[in-house]
Amino acid sequence: MQKTMQNMSASLSSRLTGAIALALAACSLWLPAQAAAPLPPIRIGMIDGLSGPFANAGEAVVRNISYAIDRVNARGGVSLPDGKHLLQLSTFDNKLGVEDSLVQFRQLTDEGIPFLIEGNSSAVAAALVDAVNKHNQREPQRRVLFLNYSAVDPALTNEKCSFWHFRFDASADMRMQALTEAIKADPATRRVYLIGQDYSFGRQVAKAAREQLNAKRPDIAIVGDELHPIGKIKDFAPYIAKMRSAGADAVITGNWGNDLTLLVKAARDAGFKAKFYTFYANSLGAPAAIGEAGVGVVRAVAEWHPNAGGTPGSPSDAFYQQYRQRYPQAKDDYLYLRMQVMIEMLAKAIEKARSTEPAAVAYALEGAHYQSTFHDATMRAADHQLIQPLYLMQMQRADSGGIRFDNEGSGYGFRTERFIPAEQTALPSSCKMQRPPR
Repeated sequence: MQKTMQNMSASLSSRLTGAIALALAACSLWLPAQAAAPLPPIRIGMIDGLSGPFANAGEAVVRNISYAIDRVNARGGVSLPDGKHLLQLSTFDNKLGVEDSLVQFRQLTDEGIPFLIEGNSSAVAAALVDAVNKHNQREPQRRVLFLNYSAVDPALTNEKCSFWHFRFDASADMRMQALTEAIKADPATRRVYLIGQDYSFGRQVAKAAREQLNAKRPDIAIVGDELHPIGKIKDFAPYIAKMRSAGADAVITGNWGNDLTLLVKAARDAGFKAKFYTFYANSLGAPAAIGEAGVGVVRAVAEWHPNAGGTPGSPSDAFYQQYRQRYPQAKDDYLYLRMQVMIEMLAKAIEKARSTEPAAVAYALEGAHYQSTFHDATMRAADHQLIQPLYLMQMQRADSGGIRFDNEGSGYGFRTERFIPAEQTALPSSCKMQRPPR
């Protein structure tokens, strides 16, 4: 009897096991596609200063790139032959130093990240271009593509151009072209003082200012030309005193980050009334630092600004307001359109190439066109310089009319003074690019 019961139990157990196996097999046929293991992300490595005196600039970039990536991922990611892949950002803090950047680049390549982004130093960008060139030659199976969002030394798309480097910002020469056109049209400007940060970018800004002013307004006297250590000066009052003593009625500067904020704050505190022609006075604390002294006399140049839409409810306004919903704090109020353009163009180039292999993506980026409801840009194949419109803008009180959005809650914003179409921003290039086989 006991043996019979054991046999029955074994038989029942066997039948149950078989039934469970059949049920699981049947269920597996009906599992939704979402249950499948997610496809690996497409990684983007950002090397930039996330600590030290320019940490605020690096943090602003992280916010903008994260926002751009989220917009791509919200529509499912980037389509490749095996399905949709999400974009993923990894950050590497270089403390804005060249040697630290090269160390972080080795970490990036060790992790097999195919796309490098950087921008907050032309000196760093030049070193990274060289490092990428050497790495890609040495390890063709693990290449890296360098996307530059802010390093504007013209050499990067001229004599030092590289197939592996693409710039999404206007070069210093292109920005200076916009500023000097405004100076050319202002007969009251007669004595100009140049001041900048002492590295490749600052030197190039001074060079471009001299050349363009001489060509457009040879009657203007350049009464000062100074370079100061980057990120080291805490009090710019002595520099402002020199400007006043020289009788300057206008100042041209490419300063950015705290070096710009402290410079204009010193001018305000000293009651120095000269006009400031800047690359970046619309950003990172500068409007609040300038305050009332900047109204009507401070100008900046960029590919876009929050009041560029012209009318309430425009697509440009909607784009800006969506960003502010994501980052509502005043201190986070700085949206770089070019970084959104960069991520969108990268995503489309990957889809066109049907691959994340850097050479294939680079070829897909050459000549690529970006178009939205309020911005058009083309990646020039000859030198990998993005050609896009520029806005020359003038600082005004937010309550003065026509200023829908102020900057960083400061009560001051910028109004378009001059719109420069993309074709008028393009300058000749001396690039002689060496391309790998397709």
